[in-house]
Amino acid sequence: MLLQNIIAIFQKEFQSYFKLPLAYIVAGIFWLISGIFMVNILLGADGIIQQVAYSEQLGIPLQPIDVPYTFLTSFFSILGSLCLFILPILSMGLYTEERKAGTLELLATSPIHNWVIALGKLLGVVAFFIFMIMPFLLYEAIIFSASIPAMPFAVALSAHLGLILLATALLSWGMFISSLTDSNIISAILTFTLIIFLWIIDIIANSIDGRIADFLQQLSLLESYNNLINGIWEINNIILLLSYIFLGVFFTAQSVEMLRYKQ
Repeated sequence: MLLQNIIAIFQKEFQSYFKLPLAYIVAGIFWLISGIFMVNILLGADGIIQQVAYSEQLGIPLQPIDVPYTFLTSFFSILGSLCLFILPILSMGLYTEERKAGTLELLATSPIHNWVIALGKLLGVVAFFIFMIMPFLLYEAIIFSASIPAMPFAVALSAHLGLILLATALLSWGMFISSLTDSNIISAILTFTLIIFLWIIDIIANSIDGRIADFLQQLSLLESYNNLINGIWEINNIILLLSYIFLGVFFTAQSVEMLRYKQ
């Protein structure tokens, strides 16, 4: 029964994005900007291929360059940065629209567990994000197919898994903030502010020393994400990202639960 409820909420949330003009605009802008960076990383004046060709023309000896790996890490670093701006827009309406429609109170008092609703909504928006990054799989397949030696599958898998986990973690907290307000704009701004704070924890940790620096590094989403896109499989990186996801869903469920006691 729980699984059926999660699937039903997931389907409703996922399909709702295809009915929103804003979702198409966001996806189009995301594809455009990502595509520009992808081309620039490979073929731009300072791109990987141009640097190799220029050095060969001048006869400058270079260390062997792993073009697919360099492209993968550079491109996914860009995608991670774009998430700062894209994800607050995707998550801002997860609960604010329920508040506007007056259905949030109904959800809070329904027999369906609040965490089930939150999980279903989160899976819906994550599925739409995966839909947004799917076109890049074709381009990556073309690029990697020409590489000798072949790109290790584990490295590519690690990068994609890291991006999805990062997006899920940030979207879960955006969902929590969405449950606190009935304004999409306020939700997006607060989510963006929170993401920026989580993003710069690593910068703060690198600027100080001592136990506080070590503690902040353990909380750094950026550090964990960079490790994954570089193909570094460490269980603590996975656990950290999953912990952010769990807390986002938990706090969202508790936020909605508070409405149950107000009724």
